[in-house]
Amino acid sequence: MKSISNSTKTKITVDIFMSVFLILSFVRWDDENFIFHLVVGCAFTLFYTAHVLIHRKWLNAVTKSAFSGKINKSLKGKFIVDILLIIVWDIAIITGFLAIANRAVFGSIHGLSSRVGLVLVLIHAYQHRGQIKSYFKGKF
Repeated sequence: MKSISNSTKTKITVDIFMSVFLILSFVRWDDENFIFHLVVGCAFTLFYTAHVLIHRKWLNAVTKSAFSGKINKSLKGKFIVDILLIIVWDIAIITGFLAIANRAVFGSIHGLSSRVGLVLVLIHAYQHRGQIKSYFKGKF
């Protein structure tokens, strides 16, 4: 299997598409536009997976540092938000697919975890605001 490029341009592209599909997934849906939500959700899932794969070495290294107690305070906050994001989006994705079969049970969990995930994404973006700003200054 060919690995996903770890270049800045690839990271930015993945993040942009992931963000666009995340925003589109919050378009209110019902039975008439369920397919739209399903397609957008699947696209978000693909880009989310790519994002995690691209950053897996960083996640592994920081996880080891966190468990060995050798992590600085600033990085610890980012790490906690990142782990919460992974947990919450995994729940949202799994319950999204399960909601196809049983919307009454899994739809509420999917909706709640998605909203919590959105709040965490905003916190995550704030934590990385300096890096995001640098992308708009033509440094990629």
